[in-house]
This record gives sequence, C-alpha cells and structure tokens, in this order.
Amino acid sequence: MSYLEFEKPLAEIEGKAEELRALARANDEMDVEKEAAALDKKAAQMLKDLYKDLSPWRKCQVARHPERPHCKDYIETLFTEFTPLAGDRNFADDHAVMGGLARFNDQPVVVIGHEKGHDTASRIARNFGMARPEGYRKAIRLMEMADKFGLPVISLIDTPGAYPGKGAEERGQSEAIARSTQTCLNIKVPMISIVIGEGGSGGAVGFAAGDRVAMLEHSIYSVISPEGCASILWKDAEKMREAAEALRLTAQDLKKLEVIDRIIKEPMGGAQRDRAATFDAVSKEITAMLKELSGRDGAALVKSRRKKFLDMGSKGLAA
Repeated sequence: MSYLEFEKPLAEIEGKAEELRALARANDEMDVEKEAAALDKKAAQMLKDLYKDLSPWRKCQVARHPERPHCKDYIETLFTEFTPLAGDRNFADDHAVMGGLARFNDQPVVVIGHEKGHDTASRIARNFGMARPEGYRKAIRLMEMADKFGLPVISLIDTPGAYPGKGAEERGQSEAIARSTQTCLNIKVPMISIVIGEGGSGGAVGFAAGDRVAMLEHSIYSVISPEGCASILWKDAEKMREAAEALRLTAQDLKKLEVIDRIIKEPMGGAQRDRAATFDAVSKEITAMLKELSGRDGAALVKSRRKKFLDMGSKGLAA
C-alpha cells in the first residue's frame, strides 16, 4: 500500500504491526498477536479520524492515489464480453481513451472511459489519461453507434484534463471536446457518467454530459486543477490548497450545487483500500440509474438532459 503525505502517521503504526508479525513468523516461540491487534485497533481509529472530514486538497490527493482503481479495472470487473473498438476513423487510436461494446448485468451497453495506466510504462502509453482530439472523436463514434443501435452509454471519467500539446491543438482539441459534449447532449439513449478519480476541465466534460452524473465520495471534478488555478490567480502553484478550497471541486460541494446527481460512498480510507467494495458500490449505483432511465422516450431524454445542463449555475456559490 502506498501512503499519502497526510497518512504518514498511519503508515508508521501499520508498519510496526507488520514488523511484529514478521518477527513472529520468523520465530515460532514469539507471541505478538495481542500487541499487533492493539496496533491494528489504533490504526483503524486513526484511519477513521483522518478520513472523517477531509479537506478539499486532501481529497485531491486521494483522487490521484496511484493505487486507486482505474477505468480498465472497472471494465474488467463490472462488464462482461467487453469488445474494445479502436480509432477515430480519421487520424489514430488514442490509448488514453478506452471504449467498446460490453454487457452490464447481461444488458448490452457501450462503455467509454479515460485510462491512466498503473505503472510507468502503461502511464506513458496511456498519456496519463490525457486524451488527444482523436480520443474524443473515438468517443463520438462510439456514442453515435450506441444511439443507432439503442444501447445505453456508460462513461467513466478519470483525467487531469485534455492533453495540451502542440499536436493536439493543431488537430483541433477544443473542437473535438465541444463535439463530444454536443454528442453527449444529442444522443437519444440513456447516458450515465461517473467520476471515478479526477474530473479535470473540458477533458472530463466531454464525457460527462449525461442524464445522470455520479461521483465517488473522494473524487474531484473541476474546471482546472488546483495547481493550475493557483498558478493563474496567485502566480504560485504552492497555493494549491487555497485554490482547492475555492474551486468547490469535491463531490459533496457539487451535490449541493446540483452539478452532480449522486455520491457513491467509498470504503474507509478510499477506493484503493478495498477495491471489491468499491466495485460493488459502483455496480449498484449503475443498476439503479439504468433502472431510472429505462423505457424513457429518446426525445424526452434529450430534452431533460439539455435542461439539466442549462439550469446549472442557477444555484449560487453561497449555497
């Protein structure tokens, strides 16, 4: 388990408990279970205290945890018969975006998501989850296919933002994101969007204009990263804690502002501490949201979806 900066005291206690058990494994005559159990109890209480009231900046750290489940993990666990579809039929295949046909509880769906990778090699190959224009155009192709065949769309958002490189801008990054957002709003099938980690800038919105938008409890969703915001407003990236507070990027704030519809509870200590429980919670919420949207007329879905996003901002920041 990798520990975040604010979890260092917890790391020491859990490390001591493991050291005691390692000594006992090496020497059968040692009985340390009582001492180790006491340390476990202390660690559990400390974990509860640390996560009882996380600041927005700490939530950013948890949302970016390297061991947090990513899109690929959710697809492999929650979906069956996943058939990946590649390329935008124009330029290339963007490996930062996964997508294809699958079954969810035996129901045919189209699933799309950002994939960050899990080690150095895969993170470089996936461009750290930062999509290029061809990634958004691939998503558009998949959403249009879903619309044609009447398949619900499930999108999993986890990106620091769209890739800001020169080549991406030359190939029409902003246009691709705008078209992807437009396609989300126009398809006549149910669309469910879930922020599973970071929901950064337009790179997230391009996949997240759904009928139902949910966030995991410790995920974040904002117009810019706290570091980027601090660099622009204060010319100092070290003021990211103040920026995180001001951005109102937590699931709890966004639920109050009616930007999202649901918060999916995470296990104590974050999704990375109990993946199975996280997958189960996400599966139950997807099932519930699909049930809410099933049988609705396509034109009615489009109308209510557009109204949902046009109404955003009517609730003030003082809420």
